[in-house]
Amino acid sequence: MELTETFLQLILTLDMTVRLSVVLILACLAGLFSERAGIVDIGLEGKMLIAAFFSAVAAYHSGNAWIGVLAGIAASMTFALIHGIASIAYRGNQLISGVALNFLASGLTVVIGNAWYKEGGRTPPLAGEARFSEITLPFADLIRDLPVIGPLYADVISGQKAIVYLAFLVVPLTWWVLFRTRFGLRLRAVGENPASVDTAGISVNRQRYAAVLIAGVLCGIAGAYLATSQAASFGREMTAGRGYIALAALIFAKWRPFYALMACLLFGLLEAISNLYPNIDVFGIFSIPVQFTQALPYILTVVILAGFIGKAIPPKASGEPYIKER
Repeated sequence: MELTETFLQLILTLDMTVRLSVVLILACLAGLFSERAGIVDIGLEGKMLIAAFFSAVAAYHSGNAWIGVLAGIAASMTFALIHGIASIAYRGNQLISGVALNFLASGLTVVIGNAWYKEGGRTPPLAGEARFSEITLPFADLIRDLPVIGPLYADVISGQKAIVYLAFLVVPLTWWVLFRTRFGLRLRAVGENPASVDTAGISVNRQRYAAVLIAGVLCGIAGAYLATSQAASFGREMTAGRGYIALAALIFAKWRPFYALMACLLFGLLEAISNLYPNIDVFGIFSIPVQFTQALPYILTVVILAGFIGKAIPPKASGEPYIKER
């Protein structure tokens, strides 16, 4: 009985880990595309936040969650284009541009939300087709009673929202695009040696704009997931620092897609533990306080940034504006 109870707790933890990792996976891959092209993107947080707001607004008024996703992508890509113009066209400081977008999104979502709905920046709750429902995969109910495999398939793999499956499909797609296509080769070359790419007759700016806009699409999906899948409305500052955690995961993963997936799952696991087990009893001797378990993802972020930022080698041209020689 005790073993069964422990296994059920494990299944519940894995299920929540998957759900909580989705935003981090999409944001981390967004940062991967951008930084592989040489553009540092601190503004992941702001793009996700503005996307979450407008996806909730569009889904609420249209009654369709997919329209909410499209609205979130459009809002995020607008912010991505602003970041691209500031960083690429005007060769501004990429860190300052990203931070400015974060502040802008934080202020705009509250001001506009309060002006439209008078709920302190929140949007009305989503119901019915305005939010995503869980998808039951084939044979999930049929094999549920099989030992180990049944519960894993029926309760962890099956029963997730559409964007969850999309996020996990984006990981191998990102790997294929970056490492098996001409576009990916050029994008990575722009992040390493833009002068050589320019000499070959390839537009450095065009490649960087493409990478920044792809990042905008992925952040838009991540923000839409927060508002239409993980929650049922937009809430003030609902991204809760996930953009910064995604950047830490990107450094930890050394700018590689599958390593990024593993890093994001680790962060998701820590957040799941903090949500499910707020007070952890250690052999009956003492109890770990809830404040510590809730801080676990952020503690790991600091540890990774302190311990790995010197060891992980970013693309050589990362953060450096390209000035074409005449």
